[in-house]
Amino acid sequence: MWLSFLSGLTKQLGIDLGTENTRVFVKGKGIVIQQPSVVAINKRTNQVMAVGEQALAMIGKTPASIHVSRPLQRGIIADFEVTEKLLRYFFDKVHEDSSLTIPRPKVVICVPLDVTEVERKAVGDAATSAGARDVMVVEAPLAAALGAGINIGEAVGQMVVNLGAGSTEIAVLSLNGIVTSKSIAIAGEELNKNITQYARDVFNLLLGERVAEQIKMKIGSAVELDTPMTAQMRGRDLLSGLPREIEVNDAQIREAIARSVKAIVDQVKSILEITPPELVADIQQQGIVLTGGTALLRGLDTAISRGTGLPVRVADDTVNCVVKGTGILLENDRLLNEIGVSATEMMKGL
Repeated sequence: MWLSFLSGLTKQLGIDLGTENTRVFVKGKGIVIQQPSVVAINKRTNQVMAVGEQALAMIGKTPASIHVSRPLQRGIIADFEVTEKLLRYFFDKVHEDSSLTIPRPKVVICVPLDVTEVERKAVGDAATSAGARDVMVVEAPLAAALGAGINIGEAVGQMVVNLGAGSTEIAVLSLNGIVTSKSIAIAGEELNKNITQYARDVFNLLLGERVAEQIKMKIGSAVELDTPMTAQMRGRDLLSGLPREIEVNDAQIREAIARSVKAIVDQVKSILEITPPELVADIQQQGIVLTGGTALLRGLDTAISRGTGLPVRVADDTVNCVVKGTGILLENDRLLNEIGVSATEMMKGL
């Protein structure tokens, strides 16, 4: 009876472990954590100094004794030890209000489309080492579709383009499964790199990572805007080595990211070309749904619509679609068991 009581107190968490941001959903409470996937570690003591926003603010400003790490690349664990520290920190934050020693949480965590079994196991290992009890892994486009309000259980073709920081995942869904899909390493981070390279090539200006991202968010667009926009670009002059500030407009930033935007549109078209015609007919009627933070790039939906000839819409609360999808799965064990894979059982079998 005591074990049953404690089991009832166990937190159930849904996690969107993203390249740029990690979001945590707690069953019964909603989204409780939205923090950058960044950890600052003291290399002398191997102790965590900061996580999330505090660690992000340290990027490019630390002495040699402090290492600021982004442990995830394209949503895949690049540094296992730091990822474990990141998850442990968030688990502790979730349980801050608990006065009792509560059993370890049940976790639903999302993984990218093209992860290998080894990478999938690494996610389960990291979550278990950080304190999770049971770990279920779900492919991100399925969770994103659920979070966007799409009924993925019908025999109807639905197309979701999940645009994150590290990758863009394009998937055609039907009957709770993925029929055709593709993942490409062109998304928010690549757009930032495009802007950084453009500033170097055109203005001889060296930009910081965060400056490029801020400019993208402020005036970035995939198609021509009705009202021109400008922003200040601050960096280091590559010729003089001194700080310099210039003004750039939306047309210049659009030129900087044009190749990446075209690549995304072309990949969406390539998936449509290999999708069964019955499902393409459904998508023509249902439209394409964009999820993820990079879907907020101005005019990206218009660019994809022009390229494919299909209606395209950006999901409501698009940045939280994936983590909201994990919350829906926490409420539906049948669906979770159908589309998820138990990382806990996988680890037992290896």
